[in-house]
Amino acid sequence: MAEAVAEAIAARDRLVVEAGTGTGKTFAYLLPALLSGRKTIISTGTKALQDQLYHRDLPMLSKALGRPVRVALLKGRSNYLCLHRLALADQAMTLPGFEPPSAKALKRVRDWSAITRSGDVAEVSGIRDDDPVVFFEHKALYTRKSEVPDEEYSIPFGEADLVREGDDVTVVAILRMVAFAEKVVDKLENEGVTCDLIDPRTLSPLDEETILESVENTGRLVVVDESPPRCSAAADIAAIVASKGFSSLRAPIQMVTAPHTPVPFARELERAYVPGPDKIEAAIRAVLA
Repeated sequence: MAEAVAEAIAARDRLVVEAGTGTGKTFAYLLPALLSGRKTIISTGTKALQDQLYHRDLPMLSKALGRPVRVALLKGRSNYLCLHRLALADQAMTLPGFEPPSAKALKRVRDWSAITRSGDVAEVSGIRDDDPVVFFEHKALYTRKSEVPDEEYSIPFGEADLVREGDDVTVVAILRMVAFAEKVVDKLENEGVTCDLIDPRTLSPLDEETILESVENTGRLVVVDESPPRCSAAADIAAIVASKGFSSLRAPIQMVTAPHTPVPFARELERAYVPGPDKIEAAIRAVLA
């Protein structure tokens, strides 16, 4: 695909290419465009992909090529803060019926407006509005206790939590599996094996940058997910690292998931079905072997 794009650019010709997800097509059209030395306009189907190209993929390619790249991010005006509407909203705060939650969100936008250089609303996350957000809860975590801030807080979208830091293995764990992985990582640390333990927190958007940077450092990846291995978050994360961080890998990626079978109803079988610390430890030792 990259060769076809390069030939089309050189010949000033038209080219229509279709490629599946996870095939590396982003770099396949970005690389020839950058190497051509010409001005290029790239139109994306979603704002999320646009932000990915601008904030991650293009800087990564620029660094790999060893040459600076001048890039301008162009979005529709609805993507930028309107100071006039912000002023009108400030006036509306004095009107009866203005709800406190709306006031808190407005204050957050106002504080951000004083420090932003671009005015791009994509920089602001966690503002309560009517846009749909899918939130998954694991019922087995309801009884777990941990420290939380006294004041109101929100989790930023697309920013993973680095639960543990290490140099030997990158472990990405999801939901309940984070607690299981913590026990294993702490146990192995006593043996001199240190791991990066990453809790993605949000899967869409996914903090790919943190995961890829960790794998670049450790060279090994273990993904722990309670879902089955097919069409799961674990499969998605493994595919992303295999396609975008393959050169960093020093061992095959290990996925610790439930079996590729229906969920059993018997209590004893369910315990065997769900991944546990033993399987996580075995996977970490496998990538180190």
